[in-house]
Amino acid sequence: MKCLTLLLIPLLLVAGPVNWPTFRGVGAKGFADNVDLPEQFEGTTGKGIRFKVRIPGLAHSSPVVWGEKLFLTTAISQNPKANFKPSLYGSGDASTDRSEHKWKVICLSKNTGKILWERTACQGNPIDKRHIKSTYANSTPATDGRHVIAFFGSQGLYAYNTEGVLLWQKDLGRMDIGAYDLPGYEWGSASSPILHEGKVIVQCDTQGKDFLMAMDAETGKTLWYTSRNELPSWSSPTVINAENHREIVTNGSNFIMGYDVETGKENWRLGGSSKITAPTPVNADGITIVASGRAPESPIFAIRNGSKGNITLEQKENRNHSVAWRHNRRGPYMPTPLIYRGIVYILHNEGIFAAYDLKNGTEHFIKRIPHKGHGFSASPVAADGQIFLPGEDGTILKMKAGKHYHLLSTHEMGEPLMASPAISGNTLFLRGRDHLFAVRKPSP
Repeated sequence: MKCLTLLLIPLLLVAGPVNWPTFRGVGAKGFADNVDLPEQFEGTTGKGIRFKVRIPGLAHSSPVVWGEKLFLTTAISQNPKANFKPSLYGSGDASTDRSEHKWKVICLSKNTGKILWERTACQGNPIDKRHIKSTYANSTPATDGRHVIAFFGSQGLYAYNTEGVLLWQKDLGRMDIGAYDLPGYEWGSASSPILHEGKVIVQCDTQGKDFLMAMDAETGKTLWYTSRNELPSWSSPTVINAENHREIVTNGSNFIMGYDVETGKENWRLGGSSKITAPTPVNADGITIVASGRAPESPIFAIRNGSKGNITLEQKENRNHSVAWRHNRRGPYMPTPLIYRGIVYILHNEGIFAAYDLKNGTEHFIKRIPHKGHGFSASPVAADGQIFLPGEDGTILKMKAGKHYHLLSTHEMGEPLMASPAISGNTLFLRGRDHLFAVRKPSP
């Protein structure tokens, strides 16, 4: 038995974490080590690709994984020409596609790509418009191995078990989400639900009611409901461990805030953010990084765990007892920051890549990275000392993690990449406009 145990240890060390349960994994951290991905992979040639599965409809939501199952959402239009428009531009125009849609939850085998089940959560005409760069399925689902939670904004919140049985659904009202200063624009929702110890938690900041809400994952019963006074936002909430208690951190224009996870009571607030907030908070080593990219503020905040009360900085301050550091005009507009091995990595839509020390904010580098002009919306992930940057032009840039800028390689996938990747075991899952790709070394 002792010899068998010794033989098994190296095998157990090879594979990375099996579960990737929410947007960017546990706590939106976005990394997994001991993954052993192939050095070379191409979606266009199939090199390094375990499988490639066509997914119907349009969606920017990311895949999530629990055990051997992978879950996706999508919105399928009756209009055969329905599409979105990637690239960098300032237009706030909405798509003209208001035809009948089917909002679906799909479960696949993470090893083969075979569809195990699919369910139509909702069918009908969209309640809201969507930005021409957006879709009607932007929110990443969440799972805890028992439940699968799918959020489609104004079309509702849906809970299934992992076999595809609908447990409950909830109408949270109309999610009128668009430009804060031009209420007529409708861009669509994107905040993703999270699951924490049997609670479904959603953040809804709109042109109307704003709230943070917790529901029982099994029944949908409301456990607590906290009103907010915010501008529309697209960020997802994050649960962090903060000095012997757990709290929810939310990104918002008026205030970045921390709430008690059991009651929804506010613990602290921090002003000085942008008027448009999309990146999700991330936490490591006692610090939460919260950022946003709307000018003129475009801040990055490093907030210490255990903060209390109003921790807003004075105008000329860059730190106080609760804020370890701040950089203005450095925050990303869409991609969520990545904290990896003590460094904060920031990816900007227009192709600026930067790295800062987590503890003190020291800039290690800020560089313009090569791309074909469409820019970046998906968030970076890391594995085994490498950082993967998915681009809207269909190219993955692989960077070496560390204090110095080092582009390792580029990988052509052949279609726009708007969704953030997922990692499970020895596989990197990439969702393109048309396909789900599984990047993995061949089986021995």
